This record gives sequence, structure tokens and C-alpha cells, in this order.
Amino acid sequence: MWCKNCKKEVYSEICEYCGAGTEKEMPVEQYWCSNCEVPIIKKVNDPTKNICTLCGGKTKYMSQDLRPVFPEERLLFEILTNKVFQFKDDSVWANGSRYYIKNKSSMLSTSKYMNANVDEIIKELEEHRENNSYDRFNENIDRFIEANRERLDYLKAEAYKFIKETAEEYPNENIVVSFSGGKDSTAVAELVVNALGDPSLVHIFGDTTLEFPLTYEYANRFRDANPFAIFKTSKNRDQDFYEVCKDIGPPARMLRWCCTMFKTGPITRTINSMYPNEKILTFYGIRKHESVSRSKYNRVEGDSEAVKIQKQKVASPVFEWKDIDIWLYLLSEKIDFNDAYRLGYDRVGCWLCPNNSHRAQFLSKIYMPDRSKKWRDYLVEFAKSIGKPDAEVYVDTGKWKARQGGNGVKAAQDVKIKYTNCTSEEDSMIYELYKPFDETFLELMIPFGKVSKSMGRKLINETVVLDMKTHMPIISIQPFEQDEYNYSVKIKTMNVTNHEDLQRMIGYQVRKYNACRSCLKCESLCKYGAITIHGGEYHISDKKCVRCKMCVTAKYLDGGCLMKKFMFTKDN
Repeated sequence: MWCKNCKKEVYSEICEYCGAGTEKEMPVEQYWCSNCEVPIIKKVNDPTKNICTLCGGKTKYMSQDLRPVFPEERLLFEILTNKVFQFKDDSVWANGSRYYIKNKSSMLSTSKYMNANVDEIIKELEEHRENNSYDRFNENIDRFIEANRERLDYLKAEAYKFIKETAEEYPNENIVVSFSGGKDSTAVAELVVNALGDPSLVHIFGDTTLEFPLTYEYANRFRDANPFAIFKTSKNRDQDFYEVCKDIGPPARMLRWCCTMFKTGPITRTINSMYPNEKILTFYGIRKHESVSRSKYNRVEGDSEAVKIQKQKVASPVFEWKDIDIWLYLLSEKIDFNDAYRLGYDRVGCWLCPNNSHRAQFLSKIYMPDRSKKWRDYLVEFAKSIGKPDAEVYVDTGKWKARQGGNGVKAAQDVKIKYTNCTSEEDSMIYELYKPFDETFLELMIPFGKVSKSMGRKLINETVVLDMKTHMPIISIQPFEQDEYNYSVKIKTMNVTNHEDLQRMIGYQVRKYNACRSCLKCESLCKYGAITIHGGEYHISDKKCVRCKMCVTAKYLDGGCLMKKFMFTKDN
């Protein structure tokens, strides 16, 4: 928090010095001291922002945010600019593709990455690797830490206070640290363990199966360095990423089904197995400065619409931190981190994420050539399959990342709800099923009430759903034969005020039955652990379901099924 009156950092909504109300964190900027040759982190309204905290000399504005350029990335930059080892003694920093060498900026364009001779660069990197020293880099970092000691002390004190206050209502065994292997979650893990003084906290690593090889190496080092931590790995062992891509198409910026299927869903399963009937608090490394979407988050989220996994409340100690704050903390505390950052990656998640920049793709061609080639080959084949006239251009320019919906994908037909009105019975509809009617279809009706086969008419194989309060039948379900459909079911609604609303929600369940790809979104949505997907089939536990109807409400899941979003076409 910030007190305008005192112009000081404070730790509560009321200033401890003057009693005035305080504001949220004031933004910081980076200023360059040409004498010390390091960036100085200062508040935008700090009257001393043009004075170096280390030597007292004058500083100049540098950037909104920065990351250190490690020797490995610096060498790559030098190779790309034909200046090998010319900057080896300099303090080099970067923000995206803009590099700062003694506060003189140099921008590497997208075309530079796209047109680079990858094979030659790999060869040159190998040639100069042994002579690429860390000596001067370490000296520069030591000065950087000393110059920003006050900022570091504030960040740690505020984060510790936040963690302790947020965790007050939870026993330590119900506190989880979300560990991704990235720099932000690494910082959070260290902060939480130190603040709570408990090295045995649960850490959950979401292995998406698409992690950097260096991420797996770091996760192993982290586990070895923290022997008292309960370190759990969540992984989708039932699905293969490339096989899913072949079925529904690759993920895109607006269609990141991979996050649900390979990260959130498996983590939900781990949490449900460890805490079947308990609420938990998860500390994670979300920062509002990472993206526009994350800037809309709150530091603590417990609202059902904002939290991906309903069983948990989530909190981020580093929510207001910038990149340079994270690095200040990690480097000053000498905390081990993912070596992918040394190579120049500014974010570490799935290596083929559609949100990755051209620069990140270029780095993967250098450091993961075989994987990059396999992914590009798949994308080109996919582009051809959906009718793109110049498939390679479509892929190499990144247009595949902007794909929306299931156009050209055969599986898009599965999300369409096909039905006809029953002409012989009011409030009845006949839905097409894409596979035979069975018990798993009846389980999808559990959110609406008590499913009873014994109350139905046996002659027509009818099942009824009873309202949980009145015990009156509200839904009648029976297998149905119709010439236009291979498989179908007749569903009648009764004893309800709004038949249309109920049929719409029933339609959502029909869509799930037809289109379910085991994306695991529904498992994450149900805070009571009533929904499970195993053996490729969707199940709802009658004992666990409380009939809250979140899983059939468009507010929480548009169309009742996440596949609708991923495979939507104009004629759906």
C-alpha cells in the first residue's frame, strides 16, 4: 500500500504514520545509473527517482519493466547482431525483444527471428559456449541487488504479511503451493515456506506433458532441495496431446483446450484425492502485469466465477510484482530457478503454447529442434486438412494461433444439438444421440433431481427424474427410434414452471453425451467432487451431487460443455 500524504510504503489500508487512508501499490519504473551501470527500481511519484540509491549520481528513465540478460542469451544476441563477445563485460537487460546495453536500446525485429539461419546459430553457440563467462554478469547483479535493497526489503515484508494474514483461517495441511517450474511460482514457493515457517507444505506440480525439458530438470532439483515438502505431480495419463489435436484441432489463443485437459483437470484430480471434503487455500504465482486478462484478477480469488478449481481459494503474494521484482528477489536470495530463463525465454509454460511469441518459437527451434520440427509438421498437415491454400505460410506467420471454432474439423459436428419436437406429446423433444443410449446418459440427468427407473413405465423402458423437494416427476426419459436418427432419446418435461429453460439445460447434457472429449473441465467445476470422467465416460455421483446445477448453467459453462466453445461453427 502507498500513503500519498507521507509518500511512504505502508502495510495496511490505514497509514501507520499519519492515519490517512492508503492506496494500492504505486507503479514502478526502471532508471539507469551510468556510474553503477545497473537499473534502479523507483516509484513513479518518488521525488528521488532521478537519484541513484547506491552512488547518489543522476539517473535516466530506462523502461517500465526489465529482466536480466544472462550470458547465454547475451551470446545469442551478439550472434544475431554479428557482435560476438562485444558486450560480455556490459550490464545487459531486456524487455521482450528490446535489449538495453548501457541504457542504449536495440530492438530485434520479428523478421530477424523468422529469417535467421537456425543451423548456423546452433553451430556458433556451441563454438563459443566454453568462453562465455559469468564473472562480469555476477558483478553487475551484485551491484543491482545492493542498489535496490530497500525495494527488496519492502517486497519481502509486504509478501510475508499478506501470506500470514491470508493463511490465518487455514491449517497448514490445507495450504497448497502451485508449482509450475516458472520463476513466479518459484518465488511464491520460497516466500510461502519462509513466511509460514513450514518446509513441509504441499506443492503441486502440473505436468502438462508439454513442459520444457529444462522444466523437468528444475522440478527434480527443486524436489531434491526441498526434501520435507510434500511434492505431488499432476498429469493427464489418459490423453495424448497429439492425438487430441488430430481429433479437435490444435489449441489457439482463444481455444486453449490444452490448459483444461492437461493442467487444470489433472490438478483438480490431485486436489480431490488429497482433500475430498475440504476447502483449501492455494498460493500461486499470478501477476497482473503479465497480461491484460490477468490484470483483471484480484490478489485473492474465492468467487466461483473467477476460480478455475472450485474447491480452492487462490491467492498471489506476487500479484503486484513486476518481472524485475521477481528477479531481484530470486537473485538476491540465491534461489535456484529454471535454466530456460538463462537461454532467453521470458516465460516458461508449455513450450508450444499459441500465446508464445515469435522470439520464443525461434528459441525452441534452437534449443528443441526435434520437437519444434514435429510440431510444425503437424500444424502444416492440419492447415492442409482444413483447406488452407498456403499451409506453410499459414503456420509460419502464426495465423494458426488466431483460429476460432471448429471450421473444417470433422469433430465439430458432435457439439450440435439435433432435435425434433414430438408431435404426439406436449413439452416433449426427441434428441439425436451419437452413440447408443445407456446408463451413463441417465447419470447426466442427476443434477436435475432423483433419477428413478422404478418409478418409470417399464413397458416403454421409461426413467423419471423426481424434484428433490416435491418428489414430483419433472422429467421423463425413454429410448426412442426415429428414422432420421441412428440413436435417439425422447425427453418430456412436466410439473415445472418453465419447460423451455429445463429443456435447454437438458440439451446441455445431451451435448456432453455426444461431444465429451474428457477435457476434465466439469471435474474442475464441481466443488463437491461429484463429477468424474474415467474410461472415456462422464459420470455423476448421486451421493455427492447437491443439485446446485452449476454444471448445467451457462453462467459457469457456456452451452454446458467446453467443447462447444472449441468446436463452434456458424451453423452450430
